[in-house]
Amino acid sequence: MKKLRAVIRLSLAVLNSLFFATVLLVGKLFLFPFAKLDVRWRMSIFRLWSRCQLLALGVRVEVEGTPPKAPFFLVSNHLSYLDIPVIGRYAGAIFIAKAEISRWPLVGFLCRSVNTIFIDRGVRRDLPRVMQEIDSEMKNGMGVVLFAEGTSSKGATVLPFRPSLLEVAARSDIPVSYASLSYRTEGDDPPAHTAVCWWGGVPFSPHALECAGLERIHAKVVFGDVRIHDTDRKRLANKLRAEILAIFEPVVEENAE
Repeated sequence: MKKLRAVIRLSLAVLNSLFFATVLLVGKLFLFPFAKLDVRWRMSIFRLWSRCQLLALGVRVEVEGTPPKAPFFLVSNHLSYLDIPVIGRYAGAIFIAKAEISRWPLVGFLCRSVNTIFIDRGVRRDLPRVMQEIDSEMKNGMGVVLFAEGTSSKGATVLPFRPSLLEVAARSDIPVSYASLSYRTEGDDPPAHTAVCWWGGVPFSPHALECAGLERIHAKVVFGDVRIHDTDRKRLANKLRAEILAIFEPVVEENAE
C-alpha cells in the first residue's frame, strides 16, 4: 500500500511540476518586457505550484505568524526538500540552493525554471555573483529565501548559521525576516526525523520514495513577528539563529539516530 501511494504521489508531483514549469515559461515569454508583471506572475505561479505540490504529497501545513510581503529577505532553518513548497505556499519567493541541484535530472530543470539562485559553496569567488543576484532580485520586487545553516538536519536543533550570504543584508542594512520549520508524522509511520528530514548523506531517490509513502505529513512553519538587521554579517547571523531557536519546535531529541 505504501509503495503504491508513493508511486501515485510522486507521479502527481512530477506532473504538477512539469505543468507549472511550462506555464511559467510560456508566461515569461509574453511578460518579459513588463518587469513588474513578470515578478507578480512568477510569485503567483510558484505559490500555486507549492500548494498543489503539498496536496499531491499529502502534506498538511500549520502556519503561525504573518508571512513577509515582497520584496523580502527571509532566513529559515533547513530540514527537507519539502521546506521549499511549505514556505513557498505562503511566501512566494526565489530560493538559494547548492549548485549541484541544478544538474539533477528534472529537479534541476524545474529549479532553473523558477529562477533559483545556485551557489557553489566550494568556490569563494562565486559569492560576489550570488550576492549580486540576490540584490538584483530584491530590487525587482522578489522575495529571497536563504537556508543559512548551509545543509539540512534531522531537526534536533538549529545548526550554526553561515554568515557569508548575509553580507548583502548587512552591507545595505536590510531588515531580515525569519521563519522556523518543523515536521511530524502520525500512526505507524516512521518518525519525521528519518522519513521527512533529509540528512546524513541518504540518497535522494529512496528517501523521496519513503517520504511520499507516508500516510500523512504534518508541517509547521512559524514566521517571526519582527525583522532583524545588523551591519555586521556575523552578528546578524547570530541574532537570526537566536530568534529562530526561540520559536523552533524540535523534530527529535539531540541523541536520537
